[in-house]
Amino acid sequence: MIRFFGLLSACSILMLGLRSNQVAPRTANGEVNTIVIDAGHGGDDPGSNGAGEVWEKQITLAIALKLGQYLKDSMPGLKVLYTRTTDKTLKLSDRPAYANRNEADLFVSIHCNSNTSSSPKGSETYFMGLHKTDGNLDVAKRENAAIAYESDYLENQSYGGFDPNSPEAYIIFSLVQNAFLEQSLRLSSLVEQETQKVSPIRSRGVKQAGFLVLWQTSMPSILVETGFISNADDRAILRSEAGQKNIALGIFRAIRQYKKQTSGH
Repeated sequence: MIRFFGLLSACSILMLGLRSNQVAPRTANGEVNTIVIDAGHGGDDPGSNGAGEVWEKQITLAIALKLGQYLKDSMPGLKVLYTRTTDKTLKLSDRPAYANRNEADLFVSIHCNSNTSSSPKGSETYFMGLHKTDGNLDVAKRENAAIAYESDYLENQSYGGFDPNSPEAYIIFSLVQNAFLEQSLRLSSLVEQETQKVSPIRSRGVKQAGFLVLWQTSMPSILVETGFISNADDRAILRSEAGQKNIALGIFRAIRQYKKQTSGH
């Protein structure tokens, strides 16, 4: 009983912190005029490593830049912004804050998945919500672990006291609701549909989980796990110029279709 009340107290404190630091969402009018592309990891935070061959931060940046170029070339009226264009260290809190500050209409975070086994393969696109499987939670934990590169993360008010090593944090974190859940789900579905048409990396579907990089955004937001860097087949595609272009093309087509569906043009 004492343990239960201790858990309840810890969750209540964290919930207050999360609520107090959440950004009030802007009213969605269907227009997509500004997009922020977030190349996951970077600088001191290399992300996952693929068999000693390549770091996640290298692949995410390459895909993010290619995606941005597709958008600029084909949708000249769209303002394309990046959280990073070089091998730069960023706090997790800096990424959504940048999107909010620039009043972005979409936020797309690019990542590579990883597993202790080399067998899992395929892409997944996530939106903020309740993790429904341990696998989804594991992906969120791995991505959120990047917070450990920030020496002051426990004192950073942007995280509301979130501790990635605390089981209680994930219990309450999974209850945080995103105001743009429906739009984020729609974009996530389009990304998986379109990328599998042009990329040999198969789709593992659309999923939900609690990601620090998504929960404070004030616009539809998704996190794309482009493939498993720990799988030899996926890694070969992720490392190649052609593979990166195909993934970027699929995400571009999804954004273009989403924009057409929501704004009519």
